[in-house]
Amino acid sequence: MENLRPILWLSLVFVLFLMWQAWNADYGERPELDRSPDAMVDAPPERPEDVPEAPPMEADAIDPAAPPELLADPTHRQVTVRTDLLDLSIDTRGGTIVRADLLGFPVDPAEPDVPVRLFDQRVRGYVAQSGLTHDRIAGVDAGDRAPSHHAVFRVDAERFEMGPGQDSLRVPMTWTSEDGSVTVTKTFVFQRGTHLIEVEHQVENRGDSTWIGRQYRQLRHGPTPPRAAFFLYTFTGAAYFDGKYNKESFESLRDSPLEKRVEGGWISVIEHYFMSAWIPGQDEINAMYGRAVPGAAGVGTDYLIGMHSAEPITIAPGGSGLFSTRLWVGPKTQADLREIAPGLELTVDYGIFTFLSKPLFWLLRVIHDFVGNWGWSIIILTILIKLAFFHLSATSYRSMARMRAVAPKLQAMKERYKDDKQRMNTALMELYKKEKINPLGGCLPILVQIPVFIALYWVLLESVELRQAPWMLWIQDLSTRDPFFILPLLMGLTMFIQYKLNPPPMDPIQQKIFMALPVVFTVFFAFFPAGLVLYWFTNNLFSIGQQYVITRKITAAAEKKN
Repeated sequence: MENLRPILWLSLVFVLFLMWQAWNADYGERPELDRSPDAMVDAPPERPEDVPEAPPMEADAIDPAAPPELLADPTHRQVTVRTDLLDLSIDTRGGTIVRADLLGFPVDPAEPDVPVRLFDQRVRGYVAQSGLTHDRIAGVDAGDRAPSHHAVFRVDAERFEMGPGQDSLRVPMTWTSEDGSVTVTKTFVFQRGTHLIEVEHQVENRGDSTWIGRQYRQLRHGPTPPRAAFFLYTFTGAAYFDGKYNKESFESLRDSPLEKRVEGGWISVIEHYFMSAWIPGQDEINAMYGRAVPGAAGVGTDYLIGMHSAEPITIAPGGSGLFSTRLWVGPKTQADLREIAPGLELTVDYGIFTFLSKPLFWLLRVIHDFVGNWGWSIIILTILIKLAFFHLSATSYRSMARMRAVAPKLQAMKERYKDDKQRMNTALMELYKKEKINPLGGCLPILVQIPVFIALYWVLLESVELRQAPWMLWIQDLSTRDPFFILPLLMGLTMFIQYKLNPPPMDPIQQKIFMALPVVFTVFFAFFPAGLVLYWFTNNLFSIGQQYVITRKITAAAEKKN
């Protein structure tokens, strides 16, 4: 045990260092990409490759070639939509959502009127696009009979707002083909109390030929700054569900474009705490795609992930048809996402210990429903975890207490057999057997609690419910570091007390390592989320109490025996 414990503790330190690197990558300052308004003014139309081609069809009458590009009208403008939860800008070119502010989530609690911006065309090139494509019938000129996200829509107002007592808001936009034979009304439908948006395309065929078309929806995002490749970090990139949850970095979409046929499912772009996702009907069949395209103003590279209807809608002359889909623009709240589509809650990515993180979050949420404060919920959860490991910890503390009680004998044996390691090891094993000491007894609780610790780390770091959640006094955001480093210092003090309660290693080098651990941990934890430090501090307090009682009992028994 004397040789194994430093290795285990140093391994934990290494894991914590990786966590700190990941935390710094997510919370550290990131350079803004050059997407200033001036750079966007004279931007040429997007290339046609960002409009999906129709998936291969079995019917010979349908030509799967892409429709001709619809160039942007220079008079296109943006309309503003405001609900109780969202403030959006929708460009009349394509009905593209180019800005989305999440009104219930301020960037900084000190500035509650500055909301998080999810879609952001100018800075991040992050937008939600959708449109229709028209399948050409053999021998018939298709013309411009479907509006892609390059087409310009007409809208009757500059601003739409959900008023008091209004439960829904409809924002209609209209497009008409050049010959007047096809009219498409694209309508965004907003409901009070949700970040879920319904998007409808109502097609009216006034021409003399059959209209056959499909819908597509896609998320477009500009490049992200490079980051260190550690195995513990919060993911930013594309994700999709095809029966199982998958993630794709933007770079991987460039190197290996995504193409597959799925029933139901969804596609999304996820980042720390927030996400957007296009969700089709779960009985729909779509061609899912992801790839790189030229960036805004022809500079750099943007990335697309989208879905295109595999089965078209056929509308006879004089008839009409409806395409519909849904778009989530908001936080990664598991309760909401779970109700929308299968697997959508998996975007709250807890990493390799998801099987532990999920029940921990569930229990934390249940506790919060009773106490109403995330800080006290973490403390109560810590106590429950300590109770779950009570007997295991007691076994460890008894083993360490017995080691402490026989420390003088161990030192004497070391002096006696200092020149004979074989006899020293033999005598040591006999002493362990006589005193009923398990040399590995102090290691097992550490090994068991490391996965629980990492699982809770991801719960506290990834769950948007804890974002900007206050505890008390100076701790006003459990998801960020303690601004005055008080909790990390207190935690370091509890680690030092634990060190004093443990039996001192016989090796002087190991003694120095153990003495340095409280300092090392304090430095690491100084930059960790305050909620995680609160958990570790509370855990240490109860461990000290339990260990102190057990150590006193065994020490007293040993003194009485001697």
